[in-house]
Amino acid sequence: MTKVTVVGAGNVGATCANVLAHKDVVNEVVLLDIKGDMARGKALDSWQQAPIDYYSTRLVGTEDYKETAGSDVVVITAGIPRKPGMSRDDLIATNAKIVNMVASSIKEHSDNPIIIVVSNPLDVMTYAAFKAAGLDRSRVFGMAGILDTARYRAFLATELNVSPKDIQAVLMGGHGDTMVPLPRYTTVSGIPVLEMIDKEKLQAIVDRTKMGGGELVKLMGTSAWYAPGAAAAQMVETIVRDEQRIFPCCAKLNGEYGLNDLFLGVPVKLGKNGIEEVIELELNEDEKALLSTSADHVRSVMGVYDSMDI
Repeated sequence: MTKVTVVGAGNVGATCANVLAHKDVVNEVVLLDIKGDMARGKALDSWQQAPIDYYSTRLVGTEDYKETAGSDVVVITAGIPRKPGMSRDDLIATNAKIVNMVASSIKEHSDNPIIIVVSNPLDVMTYAAFKAAGLDRSRVFGMAGILDTARYRAFLATELNVSPKDIQAVLMGGHGDTMVPLPRYTTVSGIPVLEMIDKEKLQAIVDRTKMGGGELVKLMGTSAWYAPGAAAAQMVETIVRDEQRIFPCCAKLNGEYGLNDLFLGVPVKLGKNGIEEVIELELNEDEKALLSTSADHVRSVMGVYDSMDI
């Protein structure tokens, strides 16, 4: 029996649980929130959807961590969302306390789970969860790159008037304004993207991708949820099916790309053990410089968290 817990029954968490249920690859999804009735209501609503959309995954809502016992994978979406004018860094103090409590509570009831962090600011929250959970680096990582590459691919699909299914891309670095899209590794059905779009238009898409989260906050007054929730669910599916797929994820680096003790978005192979391998690309000098800038920013944010002594 495969059991997955999603912590946080807000927009992102509820979407993740619902999308995951539709995939029908796990036996049970526990949706946990401090607002227990909201979690129970959303879980019940999704379970009542099962006869319509034909899935068998059971959904349970709760505020009690005892009901998460024996979870194979845990997705942490808990925390306050970003509001207009608020940077991701502004969220550190509040969300780190929440993530620390969640990771510690999960470990009390599940021996060796895989933890996927979605809470913002993503890179430092993954760091916080890693420290609180005390698990191997292969079992605690963050969802950012899948969402960021999805935005990048969606914008390209619009510009090129092609299906997003045919676009493949790699994106690295921190989740935020210093992310590093890699046009050199972007293809459309195997065709290098630079053969299909001029550099100026591509750069405009890269710039829009970097500000993709902020664009949605301005439009809606809160953070996105459909794409982030679906991205986290895709990671869970890949893990429980042991698909060995390659995705960009926020991972702890121990020497890869010349970086140590840093949580940063890099391509990894995901399978039943979590991160099975960190993949090192042969970056050119310009790409290395962009990654270095992003790494410096993330390290500074991690330093802010460390100085809080939470």
